[in-house]
Amino acid sequence: MIILGIETSCDETAAAICSEGEILSSTVRQQIIHSDYGGVIPEIASREHEYLLNKVVNHTLNKSGIKLNELDAISVTQGPGLAGTLLTGVGFAKGLGLGLGIPIIPINHLEGHIFANFLANDSLEFPFVCLLVSGGHTQLWSIKNLGKYILLGETRDDAAGEAFDKGARILGLGYPGGPEIEKAANGGDPTKVNFPRSMISKDSLEFSFSGLKTSLLYFMDNFIETDSIKRVDVIASYQKAIIDVLVEKVNRGINKTKFKTCVIAGGVAANQYLRNELIKTLPSTEIIFPDLSYCTDNAAMIAYLGEIKLKFGLEFNDNLDFSIKPNMKLS
Repeated sequence: MIILGIETSCDETAAAICSEGEILSSTVRQQIIHSDYGGVIPEIASREHEYLLNKVVNHTLNKSGIKLNELDAISVTQGPGLAGTLLTGVGFAKGLGLGLGIPIIPINHLEGHIFANFLANDSLEFPFVCLLVSGGHTQLWSIKNLGKYILLGETRDDAAGEAFDKGARILGLGYPGGPEIEKAANGGDPTKVNFPRSMISKDSLEFSFSGLKTSLLYFMDNFIETDSIKRVDVIASYQKAIIDVLVEKVNRGINKTKFKTCVIAGGVAANQYLRNELIKTLPSTEIIFPDLSYCTDNAAMIAYLGEIKLKFGLEFNDNLDFSIKPNMKLS
């Protein structure tokens, strides 16, 4: 079975080929044009996808050695994401699928991130706790089996990745903010500034990061670098405030479910400080991280999950009768 995966939920144009659980090729094109604006501009992202998608798919096919007529199905991100960018990917997939006479498998982007961990560790077994943490989502899940997911907690306002992006903008750093803050925090003292950690003292599995972002904004309005507190210390302290909350909620989730395994999914999973703190805090828990190439948006996870769903006879459309779902939930 050979599946072409397509991912266009935000600002990465991606395609991948999966066959029998193995990724034969994967291509991701980051739309660097958005760095000029400090964030993603939806209209620009949609136009970039239209320009790049055909090239990315052809490159991915050539790299894998697979021809179009060898494809058994196409899986494509249905949501959540930006409406215009999702339309570009779904429209492309439907047109190609119609021309080839093969089924289209709509994929939940969040579910794809969770299953990217099976690509990192083929011995991963259900059940497990999943921290799904990205620019658009911060959620803690109990994953009992394929399609059996229970939401333990989620953010009430900003996602952790959004806190990184907006924090980077306040600090005068580049986009995307997560890698920029992680790099700029190197060598700083993360205990110098005691930024708020919302909801960390409550016996809750929910998150909140809007207050932290506001606190940083007010702090920087009056900040003057001195020998006792340097800018790098502020950056390191801000990063630590985000990570402390994530680690504490994962710890509570493990204690509540009694599961022995935790997987981390989404773009923020690439943060090395988060990885180190989780390993240090939860020494008796098996913690699985996706490969760095599968942390950010990619089509490998979409192709892989599409193959699983096709094998189990789940959620594929011969008649192409489905639409995008920008606010798609995972249930």
